[in-house]
Amino acid sequence: MARTSSPLRPDAATPRRHNGASEEVELRLLAGFGVEVAGAEVSLPGSAQRVAAFVALHERPVQRAYVAGTLWLDSPEARAAGCLRSALWRIHRHTPELVVADAETLRLGPCVRVDLREAETRARTELSGVSSGAGPDALTLDLLPDWYDDWVLLERERFRQLRLRALESMCTRLAAAGRLDEALEAGLAALAGEPLRESAHRALVELHLSEGNTAEALRQFRLCRRLLLEQLGVEPSPLMLALVAGLDARDMRG
Repeated sequence: MARTSSPLRPDAATPRRHNGASEEVELRLLAGFGVEVAGAEVSLPGSAQRVAAFVALHERPVQRAYVAGTLWLDSPEARAAGCLRSALWRIHRHTPELVVADAETLRLGPCVRVDLREAETRARTELSGVSSGAGPDALTLDLLPDWYDDWVLLERERFRQLRLRALESMCTRLAAAGRLDEALEAGLAALAGEPLRESAHRALVELHLSEGNTAEALRQFRLCRRLLLEQLGVEPSPLMLALVAGLDARDMRG
């Protein structure tokens, strides 16, 4: 009697087969690297992750030689080019839609969504004074926090500054609209991102004063002053001092 074979079970080691139809790909760069294709997680080796992330951080197509030279900086040119070809083969084996490669350049596929770009759009919308429709949690994640390549560090700091300014803007906008609980949440999220950021402290002082909570405003001022003195050896700026100038000087000294 002939034995019937059972269907193969898909797993992370099985390459994805490209049937000619584009599938939606989600590339996650915030809080860590990840790739999903049609809702299913795809595992990529480290070299492939670095190539995909590097290409994603450039909004235009990038030269293959530039990618290879940056990611394999200490390798001879021919070896770096070979490492890039190997990484691209691994990407295309698992998710051919992720990176489009030609003889000269690399770019993300047209069906790829990148969480970083979506967060940047929300942040810029908030900075324009318009609601992005998202809460503060959408702007609290760092870019690839466990990666220490120079090209990641620069982009991480750029995005960090953008999202913290957006959170402060969100705090001010929500406070003006009378949505004080949400404004407080946004201000505290900005402060959690950088406790030495005086502008975040000022946003919270203004919020407390708008509610008539003088004691809370003074407490926030004293916290800001202590952190700046202990960590940086500087006093709060005239902008901060102007906010609390009409309050009890004895309380200000704390």
